[in-house]
Amino acid sequence: MHAKNQMKLIFSALPENESFARIAVSAFTVQLNPTLDVLADIKTAVSEAVTNAIVHGYQGASGMIEIQAALSDDGWLSISVSDTGCGIPDIEQAMQPFFTTQPEKERSGMGFSVMQTFMDSLKVESKVGIGTTVRMKKKIVQE
Repeated sequence: MHAKNQMKLIFSALPENESFARIAVSAFTVQLNPTLDVLADIKTAVSEAVTNAIVHGYQGASGMIEIQAALSDDGWLSISVSDTGCGIPDIEQAMQPFFTTQPEKERSGMGFSVMQTFMDSLKVESKVGIGTTVRMKKKIVQE
């Protein structure tokens, strides 16, 4: 898969930047002419990944989030969302529906499930004390 275009965005891990991330990735994606439904799926998945980094990765501490996105010649959108936060001790457990490390804050534990539902592939890499990278892909079928 050869990238015909790519972007990299680094921003503070603040809740108010979640919508900025959604808009930036969707603006980058529109060059593939996705349907509104596909664009909504991508925005939702990005929102979940960024929110996870802010809420779970940094747990109120300051930090940065990096998003990289690439469009391939054959219509694939690849997105990675990375943080240098606390990391995930058990990725398999964290990816289970309804699992949350913050039940007292009424977190649903559905972030990874939402990402899996809306994207064609999802991979999570994490090391405790180093950070987490969420890699997602979506095939954009042009009308």
